[in-house]
Amino acid sequence: TSNIQNLLRNDNFKFFNHDIVKVFDYKEKIDEIYNLACPASPPSYQRDPIQTLKTCTIGTFNILELALKNRSKVLQASTSEIYGDPLTHPQNENYWGNVNPIGIRSCYDEGKRCSETLFMDYNRKFKLETKIVRIFNTYGKNMDKNDGRVISNFINQAIKNNELTIYGDGSQTRSFLFIDDLIDGLLLSMRNNYFSPINLGNPNEINMNDLADLILRLTKSSSEKVFLPLPFDDPTRRKPDISLA
Repeated sequence: TSNIQNLLRNDNFKFFNHDIVKVFDYKEKIDEIYNLACPASPPSYQRDPIQTLKTCTIGTFNILELALKNRSKVLQASTSEIYGDPLTHPQNENYWGNVNPIGIRSCYDEGKRCSETLFMDYNRKFKLETKIVRIFNTYGKNMDKNDGRVISNFINQAIKNNELTIYGDGSQTRSFLFIDDLIDGLLLSMRNNYFSPINLGNPNEINMNDLADLILRLTKSSSEKVFLPLPFDDPTRRKPDISLA
């Protein structure tokens, strides 16, 4: 709860520590629900892949049932990972993806794809006011220093003057979204009347070599770069088409 200490002092804020895989029987009226439940970094979601998949499926079902009972607006935090290792570039919302259904990342990739399916089916069957946002790599304030994704890894290594570990040859790319911009996108998405998925991301692409050099320069680190084998199923390119947003 360290990130919400300022909120805990607000009389209008209530915090419940609850696993969404279990039904949450909340008695008061709910207007909006943002379903952000699920770790997003590969080391975190691969630590317990079955729980990750249950969070994305059973948990999402429970959230939708709660929204249905309240006739709440409900938003699903989906992910660029539903595109897998994309065969089209950049990725727009009409692309169905290139996803391995049985790999070590599948608990997250396929779990989020199933979440989107549930959201669209509740929208069609019950006319529930659902929203889906596909979030691309996000970074920013209060990020867990042990998050396990590339920006936190590079910064940790650089400030300790340890080797910067780059997987593959460093030519693979990502597009990084700052957290404040993501929050603006979530709020705007909840307030619009669009039910199909929307990409939220930064259309500026950077490769891992350039990212490493940037962090080394900003931290004035003496770290050297070291290259390791590319993890299995790690996407080589990632860039959102945000024209719809």
